[in-house]
Amino acid sequence: MAGFLVLGSLLVLGISAAAQAPRTVLFLGDSITAGLGIEPSQAFPSLIQKKIDANGWNFKVINAGQSGDTSAGGLSRIDWLLRNKADVLVLELGANDGLRGLPVEVTRKNLQAIIDRTREKYPKVKLVIAGMMVPTNMGRDYGREFQAMFPALAKKNKAALIPFILEGVGGRRELNLPDGIHPTAKGHQIVAANVWQVLEPVLQSLL
Repeated sequence: MAGFLVLGSLLVLGISAAAQAPRTVLFLGDSITAGLGIEPSQAFPSLIQKKIDANGWNFKVINAGQSGDTSAGGLSRIDWLLRNKADVLVLELGANDGLRGLPVEVTRKNLQAIIDRTREKYPKVKLVIAGMMVPTNMGRDYGREFQAMFPALAKKNKAALIPFILEGVGGRRELNLPDGIHPTAKGHQIVAANVWQVLEPVLQSLL
């Protein structure tokens, strides 16, 4: 009888483990994350999900990209997004701030506030910050200050850093849509590789 009880307990534990809810990877971003101009399945967050699934890992990607979003827009959305648990936050915001020439300090404060609210709700959350650059016509000093903001935020918050999410894509006409800003489907494959290089060890640390 005792043997049956032990076997029953093991079966219950096995079923519970199999049914365990996946951990969540929240991508909070702008049109790059949203995949403007291409199919949702071609956007880099969907490609990241495919890489996760290929490894057999129990993570679910949430694409919270919104075209045109600024750091202030992301801050206004974060509380609503955090109603569902986030185990990993990939923060890809700031590009539209830069294109509009908004003060870098304002962008920094907004991004820091997003990080603070996320950690307040989920103290164990892992953070990944996606770096971005602005066109040279924004001015050399502004460009330097803007680019330096991302590694500074990563260092302060002990977050993983993607130095430049559009590395190998930005400025390459054949990898961008006619607007010269948003990656094509092929461009998103390179973006996904850039993200995966940094995100993979973060996810491994949660296994």
